[in-house]
Amino acid sequence: MGLFKLLAFPASLPICGVGWIASQVAQAVESQWNDPKRIEAALLQLETRLDAGEITEAAFEEAETQLITELHAMRARRAQASP
Repeated sequence: MGLFKLLAFPASLPICGVGWIASQVAQAVESQWNDPKRIEAALLQLETRLDAGEITEAAFEEAETQLITELHAMRARRAQASP
């Protein structure tokens, strides 16, 4: 079995490398997606757009509700994940 691993090493190395890279990318995306700062920044931008008159009060309230709901869900997931 050791000889097979040695002979397959040149072919298996790129496959393992691609798997490792995919794992690292998935971990980075998940950590950024579950970062509350992303939602807080979106809320701040939303308020800035409202103040500038780019969106209506109704559109602001709808988007704000969605963002706050997402923030609460994110915090609940983090609380469940923490021991």
